[in-house]
Amino acid sequence: MPLTDLRNGFRDDEQRRRVQAVIHDRLADDRDPQECRFLMRFWWQLSMPYREVTMRDLSLNVGREKLEALEALINAIRSSRAQIDAWAAGAERAFPVVEDRGFQGSPGSES
Repeated sequence: MPLTDLRNGFRDDEQRRRVQAVIHDRLADDRDPQECRFLMRFWWQLSMPYREVTMRDLSLNVGREKLEALEALINAIRSSRAQIDAWAAGAERAFPVVEDRGFQGSPGSES
């Protein structure tokens, strides 16, 4: 099933932004650029009507634990808005905030 319907499952922009923040802040780790790239494509998919990423893309490029979290999120989006809230709260407990390391290596940054 395509993921182009996901943007319609949120209660409002605030709920969508919370979920996107979990993906950005807790799942997308720049130490794994390939996985990060596909997680961010999924991040975009949550607000776009066109296809950014497919489940096949995610299954080939995202680690098992994070893929399971995304699958649970997709099921929540397609089930109920209360389940989306529960997913966000659970993911916030399960995944620590990722420290962005991309800036640290750039010229002029202090390490």
